[in-house]
Amino acid sequence: MGMARYVVDAVLLEGRGVREVAAAHGISRSWIYELLGRFRAGGYGALELRSHRPHSCPHETPPAVVQRIVELRRELAGQGHDAGPATIAYHLSWQLNEAPSRTTIWRILQREGLVTPQPQKRPICSRIRFEAQLPNEMWQADITAWTLADGEIAEIFNLIDDHSRLHLGSYAHTRIKAADVVESFHRAAELHGLPESFLSDNGAVFVGSYRKGKVALEYELERLGVEFKNSRPYHPQTLGKVERLHQTLKRYLAKQAPARTLAELQEQLDAFAHYYNAIRPHRALGGRTPLQAYSARVKARPAGTPARTYFRVRSDRVDDTGKVSLRFDSKLYKIGLGRSHKGRVVKLLIADQEIRVIDSNGELIRELTLDTGRVYQPLARA
Repeated sequence: MGMARYVVDAVLLEGRGVREVAAAHGISRSWIYELLGRFRAGGYGALELRSHRPHSCPHETPPAVVQRIVELRRELAGQGHDAGPATIAYHLSWQLNEAPSRTTIWRILQREGLVTPQPQKRPICSRIRFEAQLPNEMWQADITAWTLADGEIAEIFNLIDDHSRLHLGSYAHTRIKAADVVESFHRAAELHGLPESFLSDNGAVFVGSYRKGKVALEYELERLGVEFKNSRPYHPQTLGKVERLHQTLKRYLAKQAPARTLAELQEQLDAFAHYYNAIRPHRALGGRTPLQAYSARVKARPAGTPARTYFRVRSDRVDDTGKVSLRFDSKLYKIGLGRSHKGRVVKLLIADQEIRVIDSNGELIRELTLDTGRVYQPLARA
């Protein structure tokens, strides 16, 4: 018998006084009167311990948002994409005015039984990560295999920028030859410019030193002034970023219909590259996409080559104070457009320090030369 029921029986059945029972058991009279009131209203069942949880919580995540988080988790995982809290938060930010934090999303996923504990994984804080300081400072390249619908093995050549994780190219072949590597390198260079250095493993299509010679890629990089680097044998950690890209790519391909031909596989590779570069936020990049990180800084180039004009297009929304943000050469600047444009979606067309701001209809709002000596770029007064 619980204390609450004992107290009620002592007063109502035994006829003992409230003061006497309170003194005998060291409890307050007000609590005894509260128990008597509960008993009269609901019998012995009303004497059970009650939860102290409030009836409502003003900051509780609405059920509709919780449902959308669960749906996004299943949709992204079903498509073979990353479905972690950071990615879900990124997608929700485009759908809701106020999206929950990543921590809140993680707690919701855990509560819904959608988080699989992985205690064997090393904590992120224990990792020592190398990262190039500028885009195009170093490209990583590697080859991985994938099985087509008929069981034929295809080879995929992947290129990634070490600084921004930009997926520079993904090319499918029946078997990759030295000439294919050179051609794929030039296709990426036509879009993104030449890198300062190029890192690969010691595969036969990359290195010819163990045959006491050079392969086509080595000759071509030497001609272009691109520094060639190799990882240590049996040490894939040196190529960690492109190795991780292989894993992410294969997780995506495993959720697609098996490709019957190289052309179908190439279409899947192109679709993955677009999502990976422009849509999926990257945790190692502070929640930015690889394309945003790649576009935020001037590009490195082979030693002795002239600088190229730095072209970039950035979308933004004018804030409440009438300004938009622009990161140039790793520094953040504020560009004034006026409060009359508050909330307006604009595009910034950037060519080195020459900037034009246009609206969604292509109308020019402001044109300026970025003054790197000041953070805020005010409107010119008439």
